[in-house]
Amino acid sequence: MNRKNLEFIQILLVIVSMTFAIRASNNMIMTTIPLLSKYYFHFSQTEVGIISATLSLGTFITSGIINSRLKSPIRRKFFILSSIAYAVILPIFFFVNSETIWLVSILAGISLGAIMPNIINSAGLLEDRKARERVLSIYTLALSASLVAGPAIETGILTMFSIPYVFLFFAPLGIIAAILSFFIKFPEENNQSKNKVQVFKNPGFKTAVLNILAYNIPFSVILTFGGIYAIEYLHVSYAGATGLLSTFFVTSFLARIYLSVKPPNSVMLHAYAAISMTVIGLLLILLSNNILIFTAALLILGFPHGLTYPLSIISISRTFKQEERNPANSQFFAIMMIIGVITPTIAGYIANAIGIKDLFGILIPVVLSLLAMLSKYVKYVDEAILEKSSKNTSSIVKNSKT
Repeated sequence: MNRKNLEFIQILLVIVSMTFAIRASNNMIMTTIPLLSKYYFHFSQTEVGIISATLSLGTFITSGIINSRLKSPIRRKFFILSSIAYAVILPIFFFVNSETIWLVSILAGISLGAIMPNIINSAGLLEDRKARERVLSIYTLALSASLVAGPAIETGILTMFSIPYVFLFFAPLGIIAAILSFFIKFPEENNQSKNKVQVFKNPGFKTAVLNILAYNIPFSVILTFGGIYAIEYLHVSYAGATGLLSTFFVTSFLARIYLSVKPPNSVMLHAYAAISMTVIGLLLILLSNNILIFTAALLILGFPHGLTYPLSIISISRTFKQEERNPANSQFFAIMMIIGVITPTIAGYIANAIGIKDLFGILIPVVLSLLAMLSKYVKYVDEAILEKSSKNTSSIVKNSKT
């Protein structure tokens, strides 16, 4: 094995390990805070939505406002400090009460906002498109693996311990992430990176955002209210509620294995398939009256969860230069967090008014309207690789003639 391949494997192992640690613990926070606030602090549905939004608000502040404006050397220091802060904050959730949970949630979100965008940047450093997209797909595969393992571990913990203890058991993952943060690679920036990047005008960015909106809106509702729905409508235990979410992430994991083995040539076809499955899954939840139908809905919804995020970051990697990807990835991640702020807040009010079950039905026309908007831009992402391929072919022909 040559030095280049060895370095590649080392970078990949660091990215995969840190991604697993951060996403498993972060997802645990997002699914456990609603249960903790609802059943320990007796929050209303509206308050459950707002506390979930608070976590995402903190992440948005860091990712969209701070991280996107920092140059690589300073951003690396900020990334390491944020990783250490996250490791400290994670076990503090064990000690919160109905008042301090608000402050600790927003601090956790602030620390996370500098972590995930920079892991994405590191995963997309390779110049070769196929190699880069394979690394990005493996990165998202690590995300899915953590989302399968996290709820499964949490389910085991809740069979023996109460909800607050979950945060203590997940605390070592924060420590691992803090250690690994020192080994994450950051891009070298040249003078061209000083130019202002037109992020929001790029069709690849618009594709990434509309694509993620079509899934993350219902996903935010599932994370916030899925466990409560299972407990109150299907009468499962706390452990059963988190266990159901682990089945959801199993099919997500399978979808990302597929993308890791076969990086997509057509983002458009995969995006259309993902949104179609999202609509089918939401319909099943709306019609579900027993745990089997609800489980089938979660299994179906897992596939678009596995497809959507990789397709969005691939869209960005295809249509932005390497030095432009930090602002693009940071703004993209910030928009994801805005979804996490707005959706649970509005969903909480709607759930109070019409019930959680009908809330899922309202999401269907929203997803279909986003599909209509996506169709205007997604074709440009597929055309981008054709143009690059054509340029490379012309260059080869020209060189052969000389």
